[in-house]
Amino acid sequence: MTPGELDEFLTSQRTCRVATVSADGAPHVSTLWFAWDGTSMWLYSVVRSKRWADLRRDPRVAIVVDTGEEYDELRGVELSGTVEFVGEIPRTGELCAELDVPETLFARKNFGLDEMPHDGRHAWVRLTPSKTVSWDFRKLGSL
Repeated sequence: MTPGELDEFLTSQRTCRVATVSADGAPHVSTLWFAWDGTSMWLYSVVRSKRWADLRRDPRVAIVVDTGEEYDELRGVELSGTVEFVGEIPRTGELCAELDVPETLFARKNFGLDEMPHDGRHAWVRLTPSKTVSWDFRKLGSL
C-alpha cells in the first residue's frame, strides 16, 4: 500500500489483532478496537488482561489489521515495535493532553460519541511502529 492508502485503511478499520509475548515465551494473540492518528496506533486495553500483563513485562508487539474474504480481496498491514503506556492506569478521565486526539478518534469511531467514556478498567497503549508491512492482493491483477 502507498502511505496514503495505508493511512486511509487504518483510519477506516475498527478491529486489530495484537500479538504479545507470554511469560513462557509463547505468543498470545487477542483482538481489540483501535485508533490510528496517522503516526501511531492507540489501543485501549483492559488492565486486568493477559495482554496487559504481557505488555507490562515485555512491551514488544506485532499488530495485524486486515480485511477481505476472497483471495483477490485480501489486504492488510502488520505494525510492530515497542509500546508505550500513556496516561493513568487505569484510565478514569484525568486530564492528559497527549490523549485528547486518540480518545476523540476512538470515541467517534467506536461509540459514535465526541467524548471518551472511562470505566476505570482500561488504559492506553501507543505503538509508533518501528516496522510496517502491508499487502493489497486487489493489485495482483495489474502486475
